Amino acid sequence: MPLYLNRLTLSHFRSHLHVSLEPDARPVVLYGLNGAGKTNLIEAVSLFSPGRGMRRASAQDMTRRPEALGWKVNGLVETPEGLQDIAFQSEQGAPRQVRINDKPAAQTRLGELVRVLWLLPSMDRLWIEGAEGRRRFLDRMTLSFFPNHGDVSLTYEKAMRERNRLLKDQVRDPMWYKALEAQMAQTGAVIHANRQRALDRIAEAQDQASTQFPAAQLDLVQTEGTMPETADDLRVAFEESRFRDLAAGRTLVGPHRADLYGVFAAKGVPAADSSTGEQKALLISLVLANARALVKDFGAPPIVLLDEVAAHLDASRRSALYDEISALGAQAWMTGTGPELFTELGSRAQYFEVTETSTGTIVSARDGL
Repeated sequence: MPLYLNRLTLSHFRSHLHVSLEPDARPVVLYGLNGAGKTNLIEAVSLFSPGRGMRRASAQDMTRRPEALGWKVNGLVETPEGLQDIAFQSEQGAPRQVRINDKPAAQTRLGELVRVLWLLPSMDRLWIEGAEGRRRFLDRMTLSFFPNHGDVSLTYEKAMRERNRLLKDQVRDPMWYKALEAQMAQTGAVIHANRQRALDRIAEAQDQASTQFPAAQLDLVQTEGTMPETADDLRVAFEESRFRDLAAGRTLVGPHRADLYGVFAAKGVPAADSSTGEQKALLISLVLANARALVKDFGAPPIVLLDEVAAHLDASRRSALYDEISALGAQAWMTGTGPELFTELGSRAQYFEVTETSTGTIVSARDGL
């Protein structure tokens, strides 16, 4: 059974006062002028995946201004487990609430029902900026395979924050650290194993596909030294690093110091040294590989969000991307300034024009190209 949204309703979300779409399982094209609200629409779709959405925004930041009354996003989602009514709501800046089939639900449940991948223009510099962005990219891929990865990561980060507080306060009594380091070691080992298993799945999906997008060889590395892989090794590493960490005022070893190293496989060139176009193509390749791997693992292709992706590809690469999305059977939500960017898709997609007005955004279904 395919995975797709067949109804999306927004109320007071970002620039949208009230919008309702009823797409089918085909790719969705959203086109309109810059600032019309296209990216806000796909941000709403990104909420159907665990986490804070593709912009990592707070609930308060998502509310429509100047009213700031709160917001609501509702969707009917066809999933391998059947039709699910999923709603998100925040009242006047309060934390987001999730309801599935009119019952309160945890973020983990979203990860069991829905898989959402995305590629944004802000990610184009992924290979040449800091390790934090690459780590986040890796963790999003990992979360798509292992829905518990988010909860494990939160547990690790909470324990690390408490340990860092002790370090900043120059607490030297080992008894204060042991329980926290044991918890960090246990969860840190799971984080590392999940990441490595996710990279193995991505590598397999790339090896089994013939595509016009270049494959990337990916390795998980440590920004300093080597990453202890087992819980026992991590616990020892935390203990041995304690004096160094006291001097720094923070934890200097562990999965939060990992980095994703990529190489343009066909050329043997590090991704960071590749051209801008090659770096973009490598990112697209990874998103497509992630989607193919999920078909095997999850039983259905994920929902894919591609913001302004067509503007950065020539006609042949655009055509190749659209062919791969269609072959996957994924409901890919794509944005662009005009319908001409999607000519190669033709009737394989559905089209919506997004127009900004003085009273809010209008989203209008248009005939296929």
